[in-house]
Amino acid sequence: MDRETVVPHVDSMPGERAKEWVSYHQEHAAPSTYVYDFVWDITSEAEGPFCTDVDGNVLLDFTSHVAAAPLGYNNPKILDRMAEFDLVDPTKIAGQDFYVSDGSAPGEEQFPGPAALMDKLTDLTSHYGMDTVFLSNSGAEAVENAIKICYDNSDGGKYGITFEGAFHGRTLGALSLNRSKSVYRHNFPELSGIVDVPFCDDRSCSPETCSCGFFPDPESAASKLRQKLHPKKGHIDASDVAYVIVEPIQGEGGYRFPSDAFSEELAAVVDDYDLTLIADEIQSGVGRTGEMWGADHYPMEPDVITGAKGLRVGATISKKDIFPEEKSRLSSTWGAGDILASMQGVFTLEAIEDYDLLDNAVARGRQFTETMRDDAPDTVVDVRGKGLLLAVEFDTNERRNAVQEAALKRGLLTLSCGYKVLRILPPLDVTEREIDIGANMLLDAIEDVS
Repeated sequence: MDRETVVPHVDSMPGERAKEWVSYHQEHAAPSTYVYDFVWDITSEAEGPFCTDVDGNVLLDFTSHVAAAPLGYNNPKILDRMAEFDLVDPTKIAGQDFYVSDGSAPGEEQFPGPAALMDKLTDLTSHYGMDTVFLSNSGAEAVENAIKICYDNSDGGKYGITFEGAFHGRTLGALSLNRSKSVYRHNFPELSGIVDVPFCDDRSCSPETCSCGFFPDPESAASKLRQKLHPKKGHIDASDVAYVIVEPIQGEGGYRFPSDAFSEELAAVVDDYDLTLIADEIQSGVGRTGEMWGADHYPMEPDVITGAKGLRVGATISKKDIFPEEKSRLSSTWGAGDILASMQGVFTLEAIEDYDLLDNAVARGRQFTETMRDDAPDTVVDVRGKGLLLAVEFDTNERRNAVQEAALKRGLLTLSCGYKVLRILPPLDVTEREIDIGANMLLDAIEDVS
């Protein structure tokens, strides 16, 4: 496959072999969130955003596996470096009990492991004063460990503050923080003391024009969060708050980008009341927005960052004095011991720097939004994004779903979020040509539905 010339090509979606594979897979798979009857053929050609399914259809994947494949498929920026590594067994070690290296001096690794990844992450969060990392298997585990260290650090703090529309994972502790779809939490037990406040739904709002309820009184700039913590009028003592957790840009809740007024007030309240702020960067981090972290776009200064997806592992990053000093308060058999995933994580972060992919994300994201805004019909009510964290919002849920299906039949993979939003997540090294192809495929799908 020549990435510079390949174009999507679809005979039928799903094809007969895909139907067979889906039926076989579903025989023993628990009900979950499978989006498409798209079956990637891992033995066929794929590179960057292009992949081939089991029926020979060539698709343009603008999902990046929900941002978990930040450079798309079989990217030589990663694979060429990993090709020199002779595969070992086990590739997963008991990483909180044993150490691993490639035999070189620390910092000079040809095949970086967990130690190099943690070193890289503290370098990339040093502007927030972070110097300590706990690695885990997934984003949900990263969130679980974030709230654990905050509860521990607060010395008895009983409240956690989350935001309407939030999604932080599917383990029980993370579920307790979710405020997006009821299906995520229904009939599951929850942590006590979780309080929610509105999240900005108008990225240009001010306290006077706020429509989401974060600023409930046009006469006052006091937010709902500040009102809850007011020493005399509020019902929560700030000293009892263990943490505030926020997605700098909401993902599952609909790719909602906060206004300056919202982010400035959040930063001010956290500072005024000395609250511990967790930034959930599992989807918005690792260069996706054109900055390394979504929080870098805003005045908020997180005390804890959770990362995963594009990192290939889960990571809870913070300051040494927030982490517990006592051994075994945190531990995981496999968390810091996935040798290949750690190597991929380091190579991904280095590729972002070496190939100027933050700048590329900004330029290609601007290209996509300008193309869509110029040519989309009135059924598209908003096109928004930062970098390559992109959203197209439609007038109805039904139209969004129909456009997603029409795009698939043309060979373009997208994802839904919120109620009537399509999220667009090209690989970070997506080219001008690929954005042009994808944007026009989406416009054609919108025209089909309209």
